[in-house]
Amino acid sequence: MEKDAKIYVAGHRGMVGSAILRALKRRGFTNFVTRTHSELDLTDQAAVRSFFEQEKPDYVFLAAAKVGGIKANSDAPADFMYENMMLEMNVINAAWRNGCRKLLFLGSSCIYPRMAPQPMPESCLLTSALEQTNEAYALAKISGLRYCAYLRRQYGADFISVMPTNLYGPGDNYHPTHSHVLPALIRRFHEAREQGLEEVTCWGDGSPLREFMYVDDLADLCLFLMENYSGEETVNAGTGKELTIRELTEKVAEVTGFKGRILWDTDKPNGTPRKLLDVSKAAAMGWTYSTELDEGLRLTYQDFLTNPYRAER
Repeated sequence: MEKDAKIYVAGHRGMVGSAILRALKRRGFTNFVTRTHSELDLTDQAAVRSFFEQEKPDYVFLAAAKVGGIKANSDAPADFMYENMMLEMNVINAAWRNGCRKLLFLGSSCIYPRMAPQPMPESCLLTSALEQTNEAYALAKISGLRYCAYLRRQYGADFISVMPTNLYGPGDNYHPTHSHVLPALIRRFHEAREQGLEEVTCWGDGSPLREFMYVDDLADLCLFLMENYSGEETVNAGTGKELTIRELTEKVAEVTGFKGRILWDTDKPNGTPRKLLDVSKAAAMGWTYSTELDEGLRLTYQDFLTNPYRAER
């Protein structure tokens, strides 16, 4: 990418979009176009088309999405499917129609089957049933991925996709019920320590295995792929390391200073038993992550403490 090329980061206020914008600025890029949700509703096809016709960005990072944890996905599957499908299709189509030179679409590891081989290679996509608790979101993300692939196949569009594992870091959503597991745990344990509680109850039995990636590492990979990869198949983004949710809660309790007991509500869902990405494809291209979980948790907790408004979303 040329340093003065016009770059549109969709979702620049979110955790991923803001990390991509930080990475671009660090690399010396200067010509950005951004819009807040109030300025541009990406589910509005006419508005998106008008925006692209006017701005005609050279490169697009599509990081905008409606996201949430198990409860949010289970409570509102129709909303998750509709909003994500609409914004993805509108942005990808308008970018193609207006001569975008390259687009990177950001998905999620939840696109892979519930009982996928572990670690999950890119090739296992659509080989068996999805996890029911986030099926609607996964279907929307799969559609965006495949649309990029079909535009490449039919029209030669240089549109690529990356599928991140569970992300965390500065700018996360710490809502107590609508956030993902790691930020939700940070808020829960922080508040328990502040209130002097003797115990914290977590969902499930703590047995599921999960992989976590610091969001600035993902942003670094996104820039790497925009400059070094062109292909129809997606690229997994992860660390190749996993731990149980029980182990994660213990790490969060330590970083937040909570000294009480950790209990488990086994009536609540666990979600997918295991989700570890095969990251050999990115590694073969010469890229690997740099932030270990313990350091990333420390940095994320500092973000929580210094940006209290994040906890109110």
